[in-house]
Amino acid sequence: MKTLACLLALFAAGPALAQGAPRPQSFPATLPFSPAVRVGDILFMSGQIGQVPNGMDPHKEGYDAAVRAAMDSIGKILASNGLDFGHVVKCTVMLDDMADWPRFNAAYLPYFEGKRLPARSAFGVDGLALGAPLEVECLAAFK
Repeated sequence: MKTLACLLALFAAGPALAQGAPRPQSFPATLPFSPAVRVGDILFMSGQIGQVPNGMDPHKEGYDAAVRAAMDSIGKILASNGLDFGHVVKCTVMLDDMADWPRFNAAYLPYFEGKRLPARSAFGVDGLALGAPLEVECLAAFK
C-alpha cells in the first residue's frame, strides 16, 4: 500500500520533475520512467493516467474528472518545460473502455481551444496502471 501511495503521489506531482533532477524523497527511486525526456527539439512525455474520484460515476462526471486529471498533468509537464498545449504535436490515448471515447473527446478538446489539434491515435486496452480508465501520452515540439 505504501508503494501505491508513492505512485499516486508521483502521478500527482511527477510532471514537475525534469529528467536528471533529483527525485523528492517521497518518491521511490526505483520507478522505471521519467515524466518527460527532451531529445533535440522534441519533448517525449510519459503517459499520464486519469483516476475517477471515489464516489463518482465512472461513466459520467467522474470520467470527465479523470480526463481532466490526466490532461492537467500533461499541462504541468509542458509548463515545467516552458511549453503549452499549442506545442503538442502528437497524442496517444489508451482507453480501458472504447465506449468512453465520445466522453474523452468532449473533455480533451478544450485543452486545445484556439490551438491546432495534434495528430492523435486512440485505442482500447485491457487494463491500465492502477486500474485507471484512461492514459494519455504526448509529444511536444520546442520550435
